[in-house]
Order: sequence, then structure tokens, then C-alpha cells
Amino acid sequence: MDAGTAALLAAAGFGAGAVNAVAGGGSLISFPALLAAGYPSVAANVTNSVALLAGYLGGSLAYRRELIAQRERIRALAPTAAVGAATGAALLLVSPAAVFEAIVPWLILSACVLLALQPRAAALARRAREGRHGGAPLHAGLFVATLYGGYFGAGLGIVLLALLGALLPDGLQRLNALKGLLSLLVAAVSAVCFAVFGPVEWDAALIVGATCLFGGVAGARVAQRLPAPLLRGAVIAFGVAVAITIMM
Repeated sequence: MDAGTAALLAAAGFGAGAVNAVAGGGSLISFPALLAAGYPSVAANVTNSVALLAGYLGGSLAYRRELIAQRERIRALAPTAAVGAATGAALLLVSPAAVFEAIVPWLILSACVLLALQPRAAALARRAREGRHGGAPLHAGLFVATLYGGYFGAGLGIVLLALLGALLPDGLQRLNALKGLLSLLVAAVSAVCFAVFGPVEWDAALIVGATCLFGGVAGARVAQRLPAPLLRGAVIAFGVAVAITIMM
């Protein structure tokens, strides 16, 4: 890896960590950067999944107080999330690379749509009502969401926040903490699957992962100086441009 590629990946990791901390959708920065560095689409995807694990870990540590109070809920939801993530990762590994390459632009565009709807997800979480319980619908939705997360993952946090907000009676901060921990679990399960069976590019994963952790902690302060709609719009525009470029 030359110095220019390393600098590109480091900047992308920092940006992904910062955007994930502010608005979600950081994979729309780091995944295209790995493609631009010359990695095949499947290798770029699994490397991105492994690298972003560090950023999710940092976020969960910051929310540890809110998570301690949700231990029973976490124990109930974690098995469903783990099975969903493992299923998605397995689908990625066993399906032909050509299939993933064909749908990558549509996955990126879907993530852009999810990011555009992120404010609605937050509003939905704020409107959660007392007396409502997730039950079977929550587990079914969580399985589908985490399957997607294991397969591709961009925009997973936005999906989880909307799902939790619709089906659990709780405040936004606690739901956001739970969303982050579930995202961490998906990333961890996927990373194990990919580390054992997938084409992880470890040099790239280390660079993106290290700067993603730093971006999640320190870079968010810089990113938060921008109006959230402006930051969200810039990431969406970038993602759409990448999807169109891949299609051409």
C-alpha cells in the first residue's frame, strides 16, 4: 500500500467515525474509499465491516451508563441480533461475488434513502408511548435488520433506531445507546465470520479502524459544528454519486 492510499483510507475512517457519531451512514464514506483504493467489492465490504467495529465500540463505551440499566433487554435481544448478523454474513460469503457487485449500487442508494429519513427515525423514537412492548414483532424486525447489517450494513443504525422507537417505550438517549450496542454486536459477529472465512484486507482494516475510533471520539466535535441537515445532505450526495459511478 502506497502513502496516498493509506492517507485516503485514514481520512475515510476518520470521516466515517465522525459521521456515524453525528448522523449515521459512515459506511457511505469508508466503503467507497476502499473501492477507490482498488479492493474488489466483496473484500471492501468485509474489510469495512471489520474496520468499523472500533467506532461502534467507542460509542458503546460512551453510553455505558444507559446500557447498564438495560441489561435484561440486551440479554433478550442479543441472540436474535447475533443470529441475524451471522445469517447475513453467511449469505455474503456463499453467494457469488457477481451477485453482490450487481446489487452494490442499489444497496448504497438504499442506505442514502435511510440516511435521508434519519430525522423521521429520531422523531419516531421520541414519540414512543408507554405500555407498548416489542415482543415477536420486535424480534422479527430485528432479525431482518441485522441480517441486512451482516450482509452490507450501511444505514443499519438508522433502521434499528426506527425499529426500537416504534416498538419499545423508552427515551431517545436510551434507545440510541441500545441501537449502538446492537450495531456493535452485528459488527462483532460479522467480523468473526469474515476473519475466519472472508477476504479481509487487514492492512486497510487496521488503518480505517484506528482512524474511525479517533473520528468517533474526537472528530464528532468537529463534525457537530456543521448543521446536521448540511452534513447529512453532503453524505447522501456523495453516496448517490458513488452509486451512479459504479453503475456506469
